[in-house]
Amino acid sequence: MITAISPIDGRYASKVTELTECFSEYALLKNRVKVEIVWLIALCTEPEIPECRTLSKAEELLLRQIIIDFTPTEAEKIKQIEAVTNHDVKAVEYYLKEQIADTSLEDISEFIHFACTSEDINNLSHALMLKDGLTVLVPQQQKIVSELSKLAKEFQSVPMLARTHGQTASPTTIGKELAVFAQRLQKQSGKITAIELLGKLNGAVGHFNAHISAYPDVDWINLSKKVIETELNLKQNLFTTQIEPHDYMAELFDVMARWNTILVDFNRDIWTYISMGYFGQKTIKGEIGSSTMPHKVNPIDFENSEGNCGLANAIYHHLATKLPISRLQRDLTDSTVLRNMGVGFGYSMIAYKSTIKGLSKLKLNEQNLAKDLDNAWEIMAEPIQTVMRKAGIEKPYEKLKELTRGQTIDQNTIRNFVEGLDLKPADKQRLLDMTPASYTGIASKIVALLD
Repeated sequence: MITAISPIDGRYASKVTELTECFSEYALLKNRVKVEIVWLIALCTEPEIPECRTLSKAEELLLRQIIIDFTPTEAEKIKQIEAVTNHDVKAVEYYLKEQIADTSLEDISEFIHFACTSEDINNLSHALMLKDGLTVLVPQQQKIVSELSKLAKEFQSVPMLARTHGQTASPTTIGKELAVFAQRLQKQSGKITAIELLGKLNGAVGHFNAHISAYPDVDWINLSKKVIETELNLKQNLFTTQIEPHDYMAELFDVMARWNTILVDFNRDIWTYISMGYFGQKTIKGEIGSSTMPHKVNPIDFENSEGNCGLANAIYHHLATKLPISRLQRDLTDSTVLRNMGVGFGYSMIAYKSTIKGLSKLKLNEQNLAKDLDNAWEIMAEPIQTVMRKAGIEKPYEKLKELTRGQTIDQNTIRNFVEGLDLKPADKQRLLDMTPASYTGIASKIVALLD
């Protein structure tokens, strides 16, 4: 939308369409409707609540059909009711009572929202939204991991001059450096999927006060557990105030932010490799890199991803530090903040799609990689002084430091130095045969261990 304030709903709207079904106002209302209905159905299965009678199969189907048929048009009806009530959850209750009016279910309409506080409905709805959002976002994360793993295997033996502190260092391989990021991201992905999404359905302050006042013989713990764990596929949390404490959300947002932080690290590294000429980028017909410099092919996808990861993390960090805090048994500061969960997911989605696009455009430039290695014979000081230590030669580090530090070193300099060393023939020959391009340790073997 050209008039949208947020780029998520404007410039980047096409990149986050999958998330509108998870985090929009419509999505929240649909989940509220679902929670209210499954709670009503559960009440009707309880023998100790005879006034909320057993439903016929047709009646239960009618109720579940309300969930299935819930559209944005139906959501607008709730918003119209809310305009009068000025209470969003109560508006859902009134909407559902309207839906079953003039049906055989009308006699149990007062059991809609029975003994519930608004937060019973909201916390479960938010958990369901997160669950849906993760089913959209996690596959995008996995695409990045899979693509990095694929490229790591493809380039597992391609040597590259490493740089520590920005200076030439012991060579690595392109594949091994990509494998590091793939493994780091995969580890955090495992933490994301392992987090249990929690919910409560236990009344105004967390211990079924109203429930017990009406039906003291009902096993309310197990009845609510059946709804939370069987119907909604969440995990019950009994230890709550009026709100579910949101600690699991903080845990989730923390690890999501960490995933994004690792991706930022990758984006910056690959950006640097592109600037060094280790990678080129495939051109796309019609694309323009610079409004004034026709030659440019900028690494915009990785830059875009980095920026959007930062925006997502700003949201995630606030959610993670704010949500676990609530005055006494409940304050409302979490309510407005929770409405921004989808913003964090949205910026993440934009970032992930940009990285995926950037990866698809990479072209390895082995000629530039080989040139840099051949101009960095000083890095051979490390293996030489290590073998000198093995041979018991005095002050090997210092001798190599004197030879190489701040000096222009080429292959002949290194070869002449090695020839003059008192080493075992096999050790000397191994050093003479070694080049910066071959001095990569077991980097390629490590890549082969990547899952």
